[in-house]
Amino acid sequence: MNNHLATGHLVAEMAIAAVPDDERLWVPQAENVWFRPLLLNTVQGEWVNLLKVRRSGVLSRHRHPAPVHGYVIEGRWRYLEHDWEARAGMYVFEPPGEIHTLVVDDDVEQMITLFHVCGALVYYDSQDRPIGHDDVHTKIQMCRQHFARVGLGENFVDQFIR
Repeated sequence: MNNHLATGHLVAEMAIAAVPDDERLWVPQAENVWFRPLLLNTVQGEWVNLLKVRRSGVLSRHRHPAPVHGYVIEGRWRYLEHDWEARAGMYVFEPPGEIHTLVVDDDVEQMITLFHVCGALVYYDSQDRPIGHDDVHTKIQMCRQHFARVGLGENFVDQFIR
């Protein structure tokens, strides 16, 4: 899909429903964890997505080499390494550099948070050794595989790529 307007090299604007009616738009990331892509910016290496966790769930221990912005839409979550809790309606700013573990507790039926991730997520084991990563390119690949599997076609993700 060409993301440039016919009149020049401007990037096409986008206005979409963030929380979709079609469950196929949620891409599985881990057990009880999905993301819904909104913007996959390959030029600046960033992405914007909704993260959804049902019942209890844990996002692997990770670090960001660049800032992350979040807005909690539904439910609540916390980091094991901090004493604060992010609740619906709250904005969260995560400066780069710290290893932390996002947790949704058992008593939360569902959490949805909008995240704007600048850069990557680097995953770590319990000894703080890197064991993997996600960036805009791995997110695109996850989307291609998922959308093909659920019948939307692997190119369905192209509408989110800028």
